[in-house]
This record gives sequence, C-alpha cells and structure tokens, in this order.
Amino acid sequence: MTRLYFVRHGKTTWNLEGRYQGANGDSPLLPESYAQIAQLAGALRGIPFAHAYVSPLPRARNTATALIEALGQRIPTTVTAGMREFNLGKMEGMRFADVAKRYPKELHAFREAPGEYDPTAIHGETFPQLIARMQPVVLDAVAQDTTGQANLLFVSHGAALVALIQSLLGTPIAAMRKDGGLTNTSVTILAAHGPQLPFELIRWNDTHFLTRRLEPTDTI
Repeated sequence: MTRLYFVRHGKTTWNLEGRYQGANGDSPLLPESYAQIAQLAGALRGIPFAHAYVSPLPRARNTATALIEALGQRIPTTVTAGMREFNLGKMEGMRFADVAKRYPKELHAFREAPGEYDPTAIHGETFPQLIARMQPVVLDAVAQDTTGQANLLFVSHGAALVALIQSLLGTPIAAMRKDGGLTNTSVTILAAHGPQLPFELIRWNDTHFLTRRLEPTDTI
C-alpha cells in the first residue's frame, strides 16, 4: 500500500489578511508558521519518505524546505507546476470581503457549490482543468512506486488540494466541499493500491499536533 501525505503550506500574511493568493500571487510565511511546520514534522517523524512533490510557489517551497529539514531526511524532491494553487484570475490579491461584493456568484460557487463554478468572468481555472493538471502528478508518483509500500509527500495549497484529494477519492465535483476545507500546516493521508482510482481516505485535515488555537483564517 502506497501512502500519500498531502500537506497544505504554512500560514501566510495574505492568509491572515483574508486575501486570495491563487496560482500567481504569494506572500511570506508568518514567523510562527515555522514553529507549526516543526510540530507537523514531529507528528511525521519516523515515517521514511521516498519522494516529495512540491508546488513552485514560494509559500509551498519554503514550507517543504522547512519540513524536510525538520524531518532530518534526505528526500528526493520534485518541484512541479502541477501542484500550483488554483488560478483565480481577477480574484487573486483581493480580500475575501471585496470578492464577495464584486464577484458574489463566483465566490459562492467556488466555496459552496463547485458544480456551479464558472470562472469565465474572472479569467480563472475550472475544477476540471485543475484536476487534469494535478492528478497526473499523483498517479505517476504512485505508478513509480515499484515496492507498493512507499510514503510520498505532496506540499501544495488549500483550495487545490481539496479538489485534488476529493477527485482521488472519486468524489463528484458538485460534492467536493462535503468535508470542508484544509487548514494551514495540516496533513491529509490517503492510501493507494496502485494508480487505479479511487484511493482510500485514512485521515482528513489532521491538525492534532498544532498547539495553537485555530482561527477562521487558518482554513480554506
């Protein structure tokens, strides 16, 4: 059984401010995020990772670098555009409250009704487009596990990971928000018996190792 560990990046300045970062925006990790990444490493310590697949956006790359260092392992790492966050077009850099005023239909569908999401007006990426670029990264990684027992690490972004993980579980797009969002520095674990879908959910949005009190801005 191949185990897949999906980590959302640490909390950033824009997360705290309630801004969409998306595929092209970015902001620094908060200083306290590095302590939380170390806490995640403590929860994962003892698990030997065969490979890491990381989004090229700095907030994810810095999370992965800090996590791997804290794990004390030499983990082969692939930085891949397939793991980028949703392209949110005109919403990127905007505060959630401003998006709600300017693009209420798109925001509601993106957050609450993915089956109705049409990003044409904001020049964004659709759920099928996102899944089409993310799934191959995971399926190829699982296919390369000739032992069938590897632990694989994926470091990416909240909205993208929700869609990716639910697609790997066979969830229809319309139901992709059924389990809620993912918290900064959380880990979600799946099991795969080869690259055939659906995979099996072991743990969703695990944050038990974080010592701080969670806030609404931690989860998307």
